[in-house]
Amino acid sequence: MSFADVLKRGDDFLSDYPRTNPLWNYASHATCLFVITGSKIILNTLYKPFVHNIEKLDVALARARAENRGFLTVMNHMSVVDDPAFYAALPWRYHFDIDTVRWGFGAHNICFSDAIKSWFFNLGKILGTKRFGSGPFQGSVDAAIRILSPDDTLDLEFTPGVKKEEEPILLQTVNNNFHEKSHTEMVKFIKPTPETTNVLMSKNPFIRSKTSWFHVFPEGFVLQLQEPHNNSMRYFKWGVSRLILEATRAPVIVPIFTYGFEKIAPEDSAEEGIKRWLPDNLGAEVHITIGDEVSDSKIEQYRKEWRRLVEKYIDKSNPSDLSQELMYGNKAQSLRSSLAAYLRDCVLEIRKSIPLLKPEDPRFRDPKFWKTYTNTEGMSDEDVKFVGKNWAIKRLQAHLPEFNPEETSK
Repeated sequence: MSFADVLKRGDDFLSDYPRTNPLWNYASHATCLFVITGSKIILNTLYKPFVHNIEKLDVALARARAENRGFLTVMNHMSVVDDPAFYAALPWRYHFDIDTVRWGFGAHNICFSDAIKSWFFNLGKILGTKRFGSGPFQGSVDAAIRILSPDDTLDLEFTPGVKKEEEPILLQTVNNNFHEKSHTEMVKFIKPTPETTNVLMSKNPFIRSKTSWFHVFPEGFVLQLQEPHNNSMRYFKWGVSRLILEATRAPVIVPIFTYGFEKIAPEDSAEEGIKRWLPDNLGAEVHITIGDEVSDSKIEQYRKEWRRLVEKYIDKSNPSDLSQELMYGNKAQSLRSSLAAYLRDCVLEIRKSIPLLKPEDPRFRDPKFWKTYTNTEGMSDEDVKFVGKNWAIKRLQAHLPEFNPEETSK
């Protein structure tokens, strides 16, 4: 369910950099190719990467493009090198088109701490997210929703004859099947007035010729645990649910599970000076397994339930934006939590198919476990031990501008 103000905030976030300038795409592609090439050299020279079921990624991306839908991949988060190393492990055919280079999120305090880093990571198609205090309703998440919304889906600003509070429900319903009808039929459907000349997205904050790929790590933090819990996952955060529920059309979604990246950048070297930045465990194997596409019918069930909640809880005095109930109400949060858990199960199914890995502890799928574990700094379950530090603990984030020391005692 798409809201006009959400998409506009996404536009505004992306408009902080000159992405509509044709030179931007050239510079962005050059930046991405530079990083990919360097990562490929390191990965293929010093390690043994294996990509399993690459054909599933090929088919899913092709279907997303053929059906004019965004493409979303969700993956577990094993190390700080996950993003460049994962993408570098893919065949070269994924890197020659700037529109096929993935978008992603990056920690604001790490990737955007100064102007040079900010330009570099923005050119690398990374959006900055703040980990503490901002939650899933921040500009980068709105921008990701805009990126996953195809440009020629109907614009929420232009629905003549329809009450404002009905616009989000109507337009997401229409956009679900937009590729099956011609633009002319869609124009007839919404009955535009002569004054309404643009029924599509009113503007695009960046240049693209096809729909976009967004790659996310829904755990939000790197997770490296000591045996017997190694290669396990945290719960998936709700931000990924927003990308699916609020895009104008449901993206094609593919789960991915990896292991071996934790060998390249083990978290226990984080405070060992130069060692933090040097590849470790040379010759280790890295495995990337592509899963089956997430069921469209299952995703549509979640989107239908979201539309039902919007219809019930939309703020009629401000129908172009999320109401407080749709952001923080129990039913809306429960829906996002359920969808995030379902996506985690999709990734977990891949993990279960790998004989080398021990079964995951069932406690780990419960958000309450991790919140209690983090708040007690591991004292609640002393059998679960991190490699390095648990960076989700607020006390370890004193360097962040939004850090509040009083909150660490709560």
